[in-house]
Amino acid sequence: MSAGNTGGTRVAVVTGGGSGMGRAIVHRLARDGFAVAILDIDAANADKVAAEVREGGGTALAVGAADVSDRAKVDAAIGRVRAELGPVLVLVNNAGITGFREFLSITEEKWRRIMAVNLDGPFHCAQAVLPDMIDAGWGRIVNISSSSAQGGQQYMAHYVASKAGLIGFTKSLALEFGPKGITVNTIPPGFIDTPMMRESERRGMFGGTVEDHAARTPVRRPGTPEDIAAACAFLVSDEAGYITGQIIGVNGGRNT
Repeated sequence: MSAGNTGGTRVAVVTGGGSGMGRAIVHRLARDGFAVAILDIDAANADKVAAEVREGGGTALAVGAADVSDRAKVDAAIGRVRAELGPVLVLVNNAGITGFREFLSITEEKWRRIMAVNLDGPFHCAQAVLPDMIDAGWGRIVNISSSSAQGGQQYMAHYVASKAGLIGFTKSLALEFGPKGITVNTIPPGFIDTPMMRESERRGMFGGTVEDHAARTPVRRPGTPEDIAAACAFLVSDEAGYITGQIIGVNGGRNT
């Protein structure tokens, strides 16, 4: 599906676009005709993914050292995107951090850091780009949540709370900005095979391997970053203009 236009190539910002699901989303949107800005706290990863996109004939801008929990850095990053690519009409809030800890061992510092990245980050980014979408009368925001926000997960109260908050955030923005031509949806991924997932497996956080859990998933495989990218590509398309405020689960049937 094409990016379409509101007077030119649409610009998409993907946070956490330097690896995992974010990288897959960047590549998919670039193939679909978007000019993609990659915001990532890891500048080297952002540069690498942008180079990959350009080698494939797409348009990409790397904006590294972009900590979404820092409003000044977000504003600076979006300002650079506007200057080099144009107004931002698509935002994918993918940047996030995880954590495994018994509830009574979660420090206030750890709680606040998870919230700062996973919930404050989408707040900062949405406020930074929504004026562009309002001016255009068209916009798409996709928030990457987590299936743990729907069913809960022990030892992850801080992470689950942040991702559940993102679902409520999505629904509120959808109601407020729908009349302005802007849709806001959330994808809570299920068991997705990413470097972050494999690191959690290595640390013994799952009570088994990724393959063990895949065997208990109805479709009998773990998800891939490309599965999330495909759903995201649809939600930011013109064809998805009547879908907003929705939770689009991509989880192989683990949550229904």
